[in-house]
Amino acid sequence: MRAKKILIVLTSHDRLGNTGEKTGVWLDEFATPYYVFKDAGAILTLASPKGGQPPLDPKSIMADSQTDATRRFNADREAQTVFANTKKLGDVRASDFDAVFYPGGHGPLWDLAVDQNSARLIEDFLAQNKPVSAVCHAPIVLMNAKDKSGAYIVADRNITGFSNSEEKAVGLTDAVPALVEDMLIRRGAKYSKAADFMAHVCIDGNLITGQNPASAEPVARQVLAMLDKRAMAA
Repeated sequence: MRAKKILIVLTSHDRLGNTGEKTGVWLDEFATPYYVFKDAGAILTLASPKGGQPPLDPKSIMADSQTDATRRFNADREAQTVFANTKKLGDVRASDFDAVFYPGGHGPLWDLAVDQNSARLIEDFLAQNKPVSAVCHAPIVLMNAKDKSGAYIVADRNITGFSNSEEKAVGLTDAVPALVEDMLIRRGAKYSKAADFMAHVCIDGNLITGQNPASAEPVARQVLAMLDKRAMAA
C-alpha cells in the first residue's frame, strides 16, 4: 500500500478583528492531526494563503493549552521547519493529494473562509472523490464551495464546527466576522453539535468535520480510516 499524501491548509491571518489581540492557527488542532498522519506513514504537505510561516494563536501556546502533541511539536525541529515553510495555497493542486485537512483557530474566519483558491481546491477534492476535513473554526472554509450544479456543498449535509455557545464561552462572539454554526446553517447544512468542548465528528460522504479542539484527533483518524478503506477496495 503506497503512502498517503495529505495536504494540510493553514491560515495566514493573525489579527483578531478589532480587539488588538493576535490570532492564527490553534496549535493543538494542527499538531495532533499532524502526528496522527505522520505516525501512520503519510506524506504531508503544508500550505497557506500567503505561504511561509503561519501565525500561531498566542493562547494556543500558553501552558494551559499544551498537550502531548504540542509538546512533541515544540521539541521537533523538523516539524517546526515544515510549519515555517508552507507552500502558497494557489500553487497546490488536489490531483497531487489523497485528502485535505484544515486545522482551526480563529484565523480561518478571516482569510480561508473567503479565499477563492481554497474554495476551488475543496471543490476539486470533492470532484475527485477525495476526503475534505476540517475542525473547530475551520469548517467555515466550506461555506463558499459549490458542486457542479452550483449548489453549496454543505447543503443538506451533516456538518459540525465550533458552536455559537462555545464562541460565547470564549468571549469572542462580537469579535469574529461570522459564527461558524450560523454560517453553516445559512448555507443549508444539517448542523449538529455536542456539549461545549466535547468531541463531536460528522461524516457525510467525503466531508469529515469536527466541532472543537477535542475533535481534532478523531477527525484525523477518520480521514485515515476512509483512505485505508478505499485503498483496500481498490
